[in-house]
Amino acid sequence: MTASSTPPHDVLAIGRSGVDVYPLQVGVGLEDVESFGKFLGGSAANVAVAAARLGNRSALISGVGDDPFGRFVRAELARLGVDNSYVSTHAQYPTPVTFCEIFPPDDFPLYFYRKPSAPDLQIRADELDLAAVRAARLYWSTVTGLSKEPSRGAHFAAWEARGRAPLTVLDLDYRPMFWASAAEATTQVQRALQFVTVAVGNREECEIAVGETEPDKAADALLDLGVELAIVKQGPRGVLGKTKHEAVTVAPNEVDVVNGLGAGDAFGGSLIHGLLRDWPLDKTLRHANAAGAIVASRLECSTAMPTADEVAALAGTAAEAANA
Repeated sequence: MTASSTPPHDVLAIGRSGVDVYPLQVGVGLEDVESFGKFLGGSAANVAVAAARLGNRSALISGVGDDPFGRFVRAELARLGVDNSYVSTHAQYPTPVTFCEIFPPDDFPLYFYRKPSAPDLQIRADELDLAAVRAARLYWSTVTGLSKEPSRGAHFAAWEARGRAPLTVLDLDYRPMFWASAAEATTQVQRALQFVTVAVGNREECEIAVGETEPDKAADALLDLGVELAIVKQGPRGVLGKTKHEAVTVAPNEVDVVNGLGAGDAFGGSLIHGLLRDWPLDKTLRHANAAGAIVASRLECSTAMPTADEVAALAGTAAEAANA
């Protein structure tokens, strides 16, 4: 898992990758679905693709099985503009597959096939290219990677090497099925927050992280732990971004939702784009909201990530409406 990092990557993400198997019929339970589409999936993989689609040099640290789906993941990452040099192949566990059901506008059950473990949770500290971790302009991690060893140890080794450098981001992406208990997740997230400068999550994820669901209190609790930017997603109430000196709330974009599962990853990719360009917080969040809305209006996740022009067009429309 050591590859050249010259010049440094704009974004280096670590975490889940796999195959999403989505029904091509909407509003039908899996038992009645007749056909499916196969797509690159996994939160960290999707975020890396979203950032690449916006013009950033992206790479992913992850793992896949020694199987056809693993070969698909590696090839699809490359096709979508993500450096796959840090994606290891593991013989013991198969590449994860995730099924979903699609019941718009707000019911999208997920079925993860990742037991007893998954290759992306087998990443070891001694596999990491720590020079690449240190050199990346932005380093993105998710809470899922903390759920099991050896991945947990690898995450903390990477953070220690990075030394809480600017734009070290933690996605609070808490999924209870990956954890023995919520208390265990809280312990690990609280420890991880000591190493990062940006934290992003929804209200439920903030409750796991800092015991708060009220957006301002949750953001303040994250800031009190040394995070420089706290972002709290509030669904239909928009998103709050807060630093020690500024608080911005941006309203959501209204779209006809087809599949909401990839919206958070598109949000993350656009957030990365704005942070790398040092945009004002308001602009960064407007564009991130717009990116999420665009993907929510489409079926798939990774291959649905929007271009910079698409995001700017919707974000600009939203800004005009807000100022009308």
